[in-house]
Amino acid sequence: MAKQKKRCDWGEGPDFYREYHDTEWGVPVYDDRKQFEFLVLESAQAGLSWSTILKKRENYRKAYNGFDPVKVAKYGEKKKEELLANSGIIRNRLKIEASINNAKCFLEIQKEFGSFSDYIWSFTKGKQINGKRKTQARIPPRTELSDCVSADMKKRGFKFLGSIIMYSHMQAVGIVNDHVTACFRYREVMR
Repeated sequence: MAKQKKRCDWGEGPDFYREYHDTEWGVPVYDDRKQFEFLVLESAQAGLSWSTILKKRENYRKAYNGFDPVKVAKYGEKKKEELLANSGIIRNRLKIEASINNAKCFLEIQKEFGSFSDYIWSFTKGKQINGKRKTQARIPPRTELSDCVSADMKKRGFKFLGSIIMYSHMQAVGIVNDHVTACFRYREVMR
C-alpha cells in the first residue's frame, strides 16, 4: 500500500481542492495575468467559501476574457449587465464593478512599476515569507504586511481588497508560504 502524502488539512477535501492545493496554492507567481486572476477571484470570494469560487473558476475565466486586465478595464454597462446575468459567476454588482475598477488600477500599477508582480513582490523585497506554521490553527487571517499592502492598494483606488483578502492573495501567489510544515508542499514551494 502506497504511503499517502501529508497535506494541509484544508487540502484533503474534494479532488478539485486537492489539485489546487497540490499544484497551485503557495507557488510563487510572477505572471501579471495570473496575479490579476487571483485578485478577481479573491475579491469575488469575500463572504463566501473558496470552494464556491474554485467551482466557478472556469466560468470566470470565460466571462472575464481569460483575466486580461486590458479587456476588463474597458468593460462598460453592457458587459456589466452580461456579467450580472451570468449564473456561472458570483452575480454581485459591487464585486463586478470592483473587478472592472481594479483592472484599471492594476494597469496604472503596471505603468508605474513595470509589472503588477514587481509591485506586489516589492513589499517583501522579492522574497517569499516562510510562515513555518505547524498547524492550520496558527495561520492568521491577516498580518501587518497584508494591512500595509491593502492600505496601499486602497490609496491607489482598489476596492474589495481588504487585509484579509490580500493575505489570502499573498498565500495563493506564494508571497507567503503558509503550507503547514508537515505538508509535502511546504518544502516544494520554498525557493
